[in-house]
Parts: sequence; structure tokens; C-alpha cells
Amino acid sequence: MFHLITGVLALYVFWRMVWLQRWPRALKALLGVLILAAAEHHLVTRHFFGSMASPEIPGVLLMVLGCAFGALIISAMALLVLDIAALLPRFRKALTAPRLRAIVGVAAIALSALGVWQAVRVPDVREVEITLAQLPAELDGLQLVQLTDLHASRLLQRPWLEAVVAKTNALEPDLLVITGDLVDGTVAARTGDVEPLRELHARLGVYAIPGNHEYYAEYQQWLDHFAQLGLPMLLNSHVTIEDRGASLVLAGITDPAAARFGQPLPDIDAALAGVPKDAAVILLSHRPLAAASNALAGVDLQLSGHTHGGQVLGMHWVTQAFNEGYVSGEYAVGSMRLYVSNGTGLWNGFPIRLGKSSEITRITLRSAEG
Repeated sequence: MFHLITGVLALYVFWRMVWLQRWPRALKALLGVLILAAAEHHLVTRHFFGSMASPEIPGVLLMVLGCAFGALIISAMALLVLDIAALLPRFRKALTAPRLRAIVGVAAIALSALGVWQAVRVPDVREVEITLAQLPAELDGLQLVQLTDLHASRLLQRPWLEAVVAKTNALEPDLLVITGDLVDGTVAARTGDVEPLRELHARLGVYAIPGNHEYYAEYQQWLDHFAQLGLPMLLNSHVTIEDRGASLVLAGITDPAAARFGQPLPDIDAALAGVPKDAAVILLSHRPLAAASNALAGVDLQLSGHTHGGQVLGMHWVTQAFNEGYVSGEYAVGSMRLYVSNGTGLWNGFPIRLGKSSEITRITLRSAEG
């Protein structure tokens, strides 16, 4: 279905932007081939260069393809708006001019190139303060850093991850968590790229959970490798964090993608088994789903990613619709707080960010008692 949709978009853009121009047929044919190639490059890479989740081609080429694909999407959206507006007689002549549509194409390429740069740069630190009703007063001011959606790949390689790790460690967090989608590809392909994760440190520990992308290639092998990197995975389980004579519970669940691979599904009851009812509970859940039921289960703060913030302003409404209305930032869900990070990295198949910046999130926890 994905490839059918992108193919239709390619035909629409070719028809509205190229076919109506008074250009030589050879030029139109060339542009038609390039537009179709941009639209269907995922289909090519998944069959000949690894997989759709992890195409094993040079990072520079992934950026070029991402720019071309992004320009296609932006062009299609802009052309659709123009075509709808052109239904009004007073605007029809101006909005159907072939020259205007060519300008839209150039502008889309420029915006897409900017979006690629925004996507692959090392993220800024986003400061967040969240008050938890159950947090002991002794833990007021505890600083937690969240990384998510690192997506180590041929696009975001070892130097990028080294810079992220260095920037994270410089924050000197009390507690550090990674909420899934650490990697794209096999262990053999990504061993060097994920090695910097070994250097992550925090006073009270570093913990992680899997995201949907961990399941797409060698899930169990990745769990073993993360253990070798000194990265504990919370798989429908929890740990008790003790500090300053008080404690909080850090729990983690698996991802719904587990169903396709015969792995344990997310189980909030198992994750919180044995947790005292009055404990302050922080839950790591890759997707911002089931927030209402997690709140009823006794979770005080749910940390999620997965949405990438929608990546492009305007398109984020589509992402929000598929994630129970949650896409970016802090939400109140009953008595629980939910924080959805825009993501530290992103999937290499759509490396575009416009108006939805990536982030390394530093969360200062506040106690209602304090």
C-alpha cells in the first residue's frame, strides 16, 4: 500500500508540475523517471540493498534520496492546496500557471534540503520540568535524561552517536533512559555504530526498552548485544531506584511489534508486579499508546517516543491521529503525566524535519510535597 500511495503521488506531481510545461519531451521523460525513482526508492532498497528499515547504502546517498522523497511529498501537498484553491474562479488563472508550479518544485527541493540538515544534525537539549504527586520530597530536583529513536544506521553513524553520547554525558544526569528504536539493521552491520552507547553513564544508572525497529532485525541478538554494552533492558519489568533515603520505580514494557515476531507483548501488569501502590512510578513505553490504562495501573509519568514529533509541521496531525492524539510534548492523562519526545534521531527512510526539531530531553522531576 505504501508503494502504491507514493506511486500515485509521483504521477500527480509529474502531471501537475512537469507534463503541462512547454519543455522538450526528452526533458519531461527524464524528470518523470527521476520523480518515479524518488517515489519508489524504498521499494528498490528493500529488495537489493538490505531492507526498508535499514538500507545498506552510503549515508550521503540516503540524504540525497531523502531530499528527493521529501521534495516529492512537499510538492504534492503544495500542489493539492493550489488545485483546491484554483476551484475558485477568481484565483484559477494565477494558480494554474505552469511557471508557478515549477517554482513550487524548486521551493520544495530547497525546503527538503533544509529538512535533511535539520534531521541529521546533533540535537539540542530540551529542558522540561514535570511535577509528580507521588514523588518523595527527598527526590525533588532529580534530573532524568531521555534519549529515544536514535535509529543508528548508515544515515546516523558512529560519529553522530558519539556526539550525542558526549552531549548527554555532559549533562551529568542522575538517571538516563532510552525509550526504544536504538538501531536499524543487523548486529553485524551496526556493531561499530552502536559502540558509543557503552560510554553512556548516569549516577543512578542507564536503562532502555525496545522499540518497534528492534524487532525488524535479530531482536534476540540485539538484546544480547545491548547487555554486552552494559545497557539493561526493561522488558515488562521494573527496577527500584534508591537515592537520598527515598525511592522511585522505573518500569519498562515491550512494543506491540512483538506480536509479529512471536515475542512477549507489552504487559503493564507484569511490569508493575509487586510495586507498592504508593510508589512513584515512571514507565518507559516506546509508543505513547495505552496511556489511559497505564495511568489507571498506577503510573505517574510515562515517557515515550516513536512519533518523531510528526517530523514536519502540518504533517504531525496525521501522526497524532495514529497515536491516540499524542505526538509531541507533555500531556495530562488522568492523574498521570505523559511526555512524548520528538526523538533524538529518526528513520533513514524519511530523514526530514521541518518545525519539529530533534531533542535530547532533560527532565527535572519535582515533588508535589516539595
